[in-house]
Amino acid sequence: MSLILTPEEKEMLEGKHGKATRKAMEIITTLGEIYGAKRLIPVASVQIAGVSYHNLGEAGLEYLSEIAEDGRVRVLTTLNPAGMDMLEWKKHGISEDFAMNQERVVETFERMGVITTCTCTPYLIGNLPHYGEHIAWAESSAVCFANSVIGALTNREGGPSALATALTGKTAEYGFHLEENRVAQVKYDVQAELKDTDDFGLLGQVIGTRTGKTIPYITGVEKASIEELKSFCASVATYGGVAIFHMGGITPNKTPIPDKTEVVTDDDLRAARVELDDEGAKIDFISVGCPHASIKEIAKIAEMLDGKKVAKGKTVWITTAKPTKDLAIKMGYYDKIENAGAFLVADACCAVAPLKGKFTGLMTDSAKACFYARGKNKFKTEIRTIEQCIKEAIS
Repeated sequence: MSLILTPEEKEMLEGKHGKATRKAMEIITTLGEIYGAKRLIPVASVQIAGVSYHNLGEAGLEYLSEIAEDGRVRVLTTLNPAGMDMLEWKKHGISEDFAMNQERVVETFERMGVITTCTCTPYLIGNLPHYGEHIAWAESSAVCFANSVIGALTNREGGPSALATALTGKTAEYGFHLEENRVAQVKYDVQAELKDTDDFGLLGQVIGTRTGKTIPYITGVEKASIEELKSFCASVATYGGVAIFHMGGITPNKTPIPDKTEVVTDDDLRAARVELDDEGAKIDFISVGCPHASIKEIAKIAEMLDGKKVAKGKTVWITTAKPTKDLAIKMGYYDKIENAGAFLVADACCAVAPLKGKFTGLMTDSAKACFYARGKNKFKTEIRTIEQCIKEAIS
């Protein structure tokens, strides 16, 4: 075994800390062996994916239940979105049967000591690592945000490997945990105007499609808000599998700038928009919050919907994390949104909720949402600014 384990890690592997911990340590050491890691390292936090019953099914739930018999997390651990709002699912048209199964999944994680706030933006609600800290996150958009915008260090974990790290507090030291694997490989000079979250989503689609898993260094972006960066992260990770990027003057990691340069123009963004806009899309579903909406975005939407009414035949979801929804309730944003006939949906997301067959056309500001709406739900899509989405909702 090329992996050198501490006495405590050996004990975990021998089953002295329980069955679930042994199984978890087997997963981590196997990954370490495959990727040539020399040792395991402690992590500060974990984000687990594979929470929606829609994706897990009975087999996945059975696996989780087995682990929950004696498995307890050792570090701060949060969850990805579920398939529904855990409290208000009834009014969103979720079936009793699905709700019961989704509750079983979340309760199983709760038994292990996982914080069951179901969100794809854990960094907005308290799971916020600092620069240079080792973490083990699943959820491609959050991984990209943590590595790039925050400067924490994580591989793109799967659901089982993230859970294994949560149960042991350890991960194998390989991949993006090593500085030499975080160096930029291709430069993108952005010569396009970026005005809103949808433009950043389109930029992510262009760079992701071109770059694959290569690490990009991006110049020409003068400023970017948290909201715009989370949109870019979601898109570049979805269309290219990018787990880390560098953006000159914006992200904190330092890297040599590659010689190989590609240019992104307004024409490229326009072409990406054309690609995501389906001809003859009849919009009956408007969804904002993929990744989950920030309180700033919710405040803006509440203002736009105040005193207005959602048009007949249209359903509007603004998806967010439960703590953010609680804040929106406190600030009166929830009432403005719900009184207009739109829904402020916590815990869930249009990408993992059981929505197939319920709608035909989605309008969203998210390039990632377009990808999943087409692939999983067979919806036609249109990508627009948040403002245009809300105008469509009330027109």
